Amino acid sequence: MAISHTTILGKWLERLETGCPDAQEAIIEHTCERLQNMAKRMLRTSPKVRRWAETDDLLQDALVRLHRSLAQVKPTTAREFYGLAATQLRRQLIDLARKHYGPEGIGTNLPMNDSDRISLFEATPPESLDDWSEFHQQIDCLPSEQKEIFHLLWYEGLTQAEAAKVLRISHATLKRRWQSARLTLTEALQGDMPS
Repeated sequence: MAISHTTILGKWLERLETGCPDAQEAIIEHTCERLQNMAKRMLRTSPKVRRWAETDDLLQDALVRLHRSLAQVKPTTAREFYGLAATQLRRQLIDLARKHYGPEGIGTNLPMNDSDRISLFEATPPESLDDWSEFHQQIDCLPSEQKEIFHLLWYEGLTQAEAAKVLRISHATLKRRWQSARLTLTEALQGDMPS
């Protein structure tokens, strides 16, 4: 019988809590493929950033952040670990947006040829970068229950049934919390959800 991904991660998280020196690296190695998929989904929400950064760029810097976080924060469950990982990925995505499109950023100051301009702005209007950055920042401000559901459904791409199972709540409870999270986010963004 094969041991599940979550069971293996749980064993490494236990070792991390007891101070095992190899635990951080083992956890990151074990979850790297899932974290890469999460990074890929996040980067899809920012086509302008994707012009200058690839999935591996986002992932590598987020893993450095995650490694530092694991030295201080000791998640005890896969659920807590993936919440921490999603937070680090989201923060890195915001930093990449600021780096490339801030006042000194290459995306702000490099002239584009017409074909770049057309394809880039068809995919993402210029104001959308700020909208997406604000969107990711507001997710950090959600109450913990809502943020956790947002991580599972939006960033990890789980179905509602899978997320309910992970959280050990009923599907109806998950749907209610998901709706509440979306309403809270819409209010925080004053109804201006990025397209």
